[in-house]
Amino acid sequence: MREYLNTRFAGQWIGRAAPIAWPPRSPDLTPLDFFLWGFVIDRVFVPPLPANIVELRTRITAAVAKVTPEMLRSVWQGTDYRWDVCRITNGSDIEP
Repeated sequence: MREYLNTRFAGQWIGRAAPIAWPPRSPDLTPLDFFLWGFVIDRVFVPPLPANIVELRTRITAAVAKVTPEMLRSVWQGTDYRWDVCRITNGSDIEP
């Protein structure tokens, strides 16, 4: 794939080991990482653990259904704050 991209889009494609480096993904700036996955995991993987894929899917669906509009507003405010901190600190690490 890289060979094709280098031939077709010489010096113009973005990715790992590419002419234009893809910036690292920051979990501090990604709501799915700093909120949703932890929220779902805390509700899915409680004893007794899911016995099969159907039970796992049911638990995941139930956990996601428990996300409220107020929670999403709070996450958005947190995301906005994290973006501001990132801009102010010129991309430095964000303390939790």
